[in-house]
Amino acid sequence: MNLLIAEVIVDVSTYHVDRPFDYQVPAEWINVIEAGCRVKVPFGARNVLGFVIGLKKETDIPLHKLKPITQILDMEPVLTEEMLQLARWLKNHTICYEIDALQVMLPSALRAKYEKIIKLQAPQSLPEEVQAIFGKRQQANFKEFERAGLLPLLKQLVAQESVTIDNVVKQQGNVKEIRMVKITEDQHLIEKVIEQSSRAVKQRLLLQWMCQHLGEVLSPQQIYDETGVSSAVLEAVIAKGAAQFIREEVYRDPFTKEVSRTHSLQLTEEQLVALQAITAAMEQPKGQTFLLHGVTGSGKTEIYLQSIQKVLEEGKEAIMLVPEISLTPQMTERFRSRFGEMVAVMHSGLSVGEKYDEWRKVQQGKVKVVVGARSAIFAPFTNIGLIILDEEHESTYKQEDSPRYHARDVAIWRSGFYQCPVILGSATPALESYARAKKGVYTLLSLKHRALHQTLPTVFIADMREELRQGNRSMFSVSLIEAMRLRLEKKEQMVLFLNRRGYSSFVLCRDCGTVVQCPNCDISLTYHRTTEKLKCHYCGYEEHIPQTCPQCQSDHIRYFGTGTQKVEEEIYKLFPEARVLRMDVDTTRHKGAHEEILQTFGEGQADILLGTQMIAKGLDFPNITLVGVLSADTSLHLPDYRAAERTFQLLTQVSGRAGRHNKPGEVIIQTYTPEHYAIELAKTQDYEPFYEREMFLRRRSSYPPYYFVALVQISHEDVMMAAEYAGRVADWLRGNLSNQAAIIGPTTASIARLQNRYRYQCLIKYKIEPNLIPVLQRLLAMYRAEWIKQGILMTVDLDPSTI
Repeated sequence: MNLLIAEVIVDVSTYHVDRPFDYQVPAEWINVIEAGCRVKVPFGARNVLGFVIGLKKETDIPLHKLKPITQILDMEPVLTEEMLQLARWLKNHTICYEIDALQVMLPSALRAKYEKIIKLQAPQSLPEEVQAIFGKRQQANFKEFERAGLLPLLKQLVAQESVTIDNVVKQQGNVKEIRMVKITEDQHLIEKVIEQSSRAVKQRLLLQWMCQHLGEVLSPQQIYDETGVSSAVLEAVIAKGAAQFIREEVYRDPFTKEVSRTHSLQLTEEQLVALQAITAAMEQPKGQTFLLHGVTGSGKTEIYLQSIQKVLEEGKEAIMLVPEISLTPQMTERFRSRFGEMVAVMHSGLSVGEKYDEWRKVQQGKVKVVVGARSAIFAPFTNIGLIILDEEHESTYKQEDSPRYHARDVAIWRSGFYQCPVILGSATPALESYARAKKGVYTLLSLKHRALHQTLPTVFIADMREELRQGNRSMFSVSLIEAMRLRLEKKEQMVLFLNRRGYSSFVLCRDCGTVVQCPNCDISLTYHRTTEKLKCHYCGYEEHIPQTCPQCQSDHIRYFGTGTQKVEEEIYKLFPEARVLRMDVDTTRHKGAHEEILQTFGEGQADILLGTQMIAKGLDFPNITLVGVLSADTSLHLPDYRAAERTFQLLTQVSGRAGRHNKPGEVIIQTYTPEHYAIELAKTQDYEPFYEREMFLRRRSSYPPYYFVALVQISHEDVMMAAEYAGRVADWLRGNLSNQAAIIGPTTASIARLQNRYRYQCLIKYKIEPNLIPVLQRLLAMYRAEWIKQGILMTVDLDPSTI
């Protein structure tokens, strides 16, 4: 008997089924199926999606119990052997379900959508209201019964076997097709049709034109434009057999504008040394990680472009990651202008269909370079020659839900598989990355000067305490107002940075001190002027602005703190003639918004670009000569050991937007803590002294990179339950990990309640703890078997971006 068994991971995220299941491959599919294909398989009482991760000839399961695969969804595998190995690594490295690791590598269009379909078995015995739903059809959607309130009746009909319920697996994305006209290759046939159409003048004209275009495939619009005939004439000619309508597959185009081709620039001595080191690594196949540490404006992007050029010349492929969607348009434009149609783009701002088409271009080998955000690290290339992470220090490279991977770790794993280099680029590398470079784990490449030999911008620290003492209660210091006035007079552009969207950060009653809180989270509501509403930036709750205090009924309600909307309003009061573009989550909700705003600013149609952290890095406009940081303290006083590092990185990055071309730049940083070392050292863009100072504090406090940390978080709607189970977790960890691991907690999370769930956490600090992953896997098994039934939610993060 020619028996073939498929090992299938099913699309069910539960602990008990997180393993491969054996299914029999029907005889007609034995030569079709491959590892990496998606299939439909019976699982319990329904059909579910599954991934074939292996094929074998033998199984321990009795043959009469072996279920056959229901359907193969792919003729060609959607996951390569490398990606199946990567999924197994992700499963262990991030402690996630294997199905989650497999799904994260695919565009959402290829993930399953399940629909319940009701099928007729005995139409003659149906009640009238059910017959009305079916009409003349043999099947109907479950949702139709749900909307009509007929679920109890439906249950009875299923029991009587009058109808059956089927679970149908559907794909979310479809191939886009357009209608085209294929002209016949047979000239005699057209001449014969011309004879038959002697009286139809327009048809004869079209047929004579078709004689000059035998066998061509054209759109109907092209034919109308070139011949001047109507659709009725074309359809009449097609009816006579001179041509035919066909469906042709096309890719959706995510690019909204044309780009002109550019060529490689002359490199500086520093850039040349860095490029030579990278190209030398390409020639000796081995996985090697480079940390490209260059001041802002030092020409890191040109090194990326020329490195990729070398990769393409060798017939290989490259992945280029950027941390923010807002950076993707500018970076994609640069790459397309250098490499043309060889570039695909992948990020969450695309539609489902566009993501699917860009993924298919990569899979089918139509492109050689992918530019995108975090998920682009899973681009299905099969001959990677280089992977680049620009602004490698950014926390957006870390996925916050399962699987909790860091794009840097996946990049290094893939570079090991393909024996190719990884470039981590940044003006302000993560301390962990710089420490690894210092130890020789990574190869350090330094660019200490700007590419066009411009000086770094002049940085001035405005002490807002002194401004208050002088009677200035405005959000702008005197020096910033003067600098803005000067730039407007000179017709130069400026960037104003404030890492807080909305109008004001909280609403307070001046009589009793009540701050209006979100009812679901322990966080104050933010006032948004455009919608005249208070919003929670964590759970999305919103309400109308109270006219009186909800606590004491006083009408002394005031708005405190500053958001980007309020700053925009103040700018118009100070400078009515100024043209302001605001770039934050609220103004970039619609598709293509990032691109529109940056294009408008780049064309000089605005004087001021005001925004949150999405404008802090990567942007390169020649006319920006002033950068204003309205509050350097926003990120400095967060309860997080990385607060100083993040503040230094943000200030250095945003300062680097000024004076990047031939005009000198100036930066004004407003702060209430000017003496803090992160702010003092950001003034001189001096990374090394900051690194030494911060490393000293990290060593003293036993934090990364001297120690590793893992975070276990527990939440429940009942505060006592959350606290009790957090205590159990801490006790269990202390009893099962070695004395080398320090367990801190349980403590409340920095936001103690989120979406009506109380949150506690335990932090594990360790240098070497060989039992950590097995112990955490046992803890998760205990949670999944028992605690989850009590409504407890528990997450484990082996490399938390915040704690």
